[in-house]
Amino acid sequence: MAKTIVVKQIGSPIRRPADQRATLIGLGLNKMHKTRELEDTPSVRGMVAKIPHMVQIIEERD
Repeated sequence: MAKTIVVKQIGSPIRRPADQRATLIGLGLNKMHKTRELEDTPSVRGMVAKIPHMVQIIEERD
């Protein structure tokens, strides 16, 4: 089974650039404190790294 990470939205997209809002939607997040379990790939890690002020990695699973 592939490694996964649990990502939680901790920041609001209000008054943020459109590309940051689009990155949140791409991760499947759109409301505060929502969590998603995503596959641990370089593209997902890059999206998380692009908006570190709005998301937090809760845990990494094997």
